[in-house]
Amino acid sequence: MAEPLYLKQMELGPMQNFVYLVGDREAGECVVVDAAWEIDTIVRTAEADGLRITGALVTHTHQDHVGGSLEAWGMPGRIPGVEELLERVPARVYVHKAEREFLKGFGSDLVKVEAGTELTVGRLTITFLHTPGHTPGSQCFLVDGRLISGDTLFIGSCGRTDLPGGDPTEMHRSLTQRLARLPDETVLLPGHNYGGPSSTIGDEKRQNPLMRFALGEFLRAMGGGRIVLP
Repeated sequence: MAEPLYLKQMELGPMQNFVYLVGDREAGECVVVDAAWEIDTIVRTAEADGLRITGALVTHTHQDHVGGSLEAWGMPGRIPGVEELLERVPARVYVHKAEREFLKGFGSDLVKVEAGTELTVGRLTITFLHTPGHTPGSQCFLVDGRLISGDTLFIGSCGRTDLPGGDPTEMHRSLTQRLARLPDETVLLPGHNYGGPSSTIGDEKRQNPLMRFALGEFLRAMGGGRIVLP
């Protein structure tokens, strides 16, 4: 029997976002993580691989990960995202309950989740990990020894905490307690290509200073929310 995991990492948009397709090739089913920027590319990629998209998983609700108006950033225009995805495919949207209010208009297609929620996709089980810090409802997805980490943990770094809803103390707890408890061999797949496409939790615990700092050191390194390393 073939391995159940289908996983495709795509770098899309001008902000080096990673969008992921995760599913079971034999079942012909997948979900998309952080659908934004090039919705046609996402849908066509799944179709070309013989999979139908049944869900959209949201690591957090910043526009570069879910789409939306750029007015809040002082810019004109709109990033295509989850709304455009649902115009193309019938899918349910999974967002942490702390950020449900930021995704409006999806009705029964929207599912509020929390830490420990599990989603079955074919023969796969995706586990939701609540990792606040970058935003109150930031979450990571654990599937088959791989962690899709959104903007919580990058390779050699972590998400900023000076944007609305950011909390450096919670970010420290997410890094040093929630994620550091995962097996060292867990493959890390971040939300942006800021330090490469992948790492492992073990390598980050050894090499990423933000996973080693005590809280006081971490808060100083964050420099009020933005990361400041020597």
